[in-house]
Amino acid sequence: MSHPDEPSPGSSKARSPAPFLLKTYDLVNDPEARDIISWNHEGTGFVVWMPQEFSQSLLPKYFKHANFSSFIRQLNTYGFKKAASNRWEFKHEKFVKGGRHLLMEISRKKGVPSVFPAFLKACDNTRVLEQDLLEENKSLKIERASLQSEINYFKGLQRKLLCCISECVERGRLGELDFELIRNSFQQ
Repeated sequence: MSHPDEPSPGSSKARSPAPFLLKTYDLVNDPEARDIISWNHEGTGFVVWMPQEFSQSLLPKYFKHANFSSFIRQLNTYGFKKAASNRWEFKHEKFVKGGRHLLMEISRKKGVPSVFPAFLKACDNTRVLEQDLLEENKSLKIERASLQSEINYFKGLQRKLLCCISECVERGRLGELDFELIRNSFQQ
């Protein structure tokens, strides 16, 4: 039995769409899942409205996992793009409402054996860009370590303050904090 969105058997290529694409298309069209995932207003992409519910209830129903990140990685391998910064909206020019027959035109991207994005490969000065990115990455790692050190320091101060307040409470002096005790605690 053919699907209403599909052209007649003789009018399309012999290959069929990837199972991931078919399952995702069916998932977006599932009327029982509209509160969790649905087509965007234009029908040119889809939105995962509730990622946690999506992962817990729908992914295991359609796929062999419940990992939202894995689902997104899979979308990326087929060329889907995140279309909005404030929600989980994804688009692909061949993945549209009513366009099930277009799914067979979507193929997996060929892997680029590099940690650098494909758009950098097209640049003339790739070496310079790669070096700049490596240097920025190194700088960010140093900054992250410094920030982590500060966090640890302030967590230590927080613990000392809580101990001091606890000691004041035990002495029944919560209303009049012993600032001398606090000062001494922080100088240790």
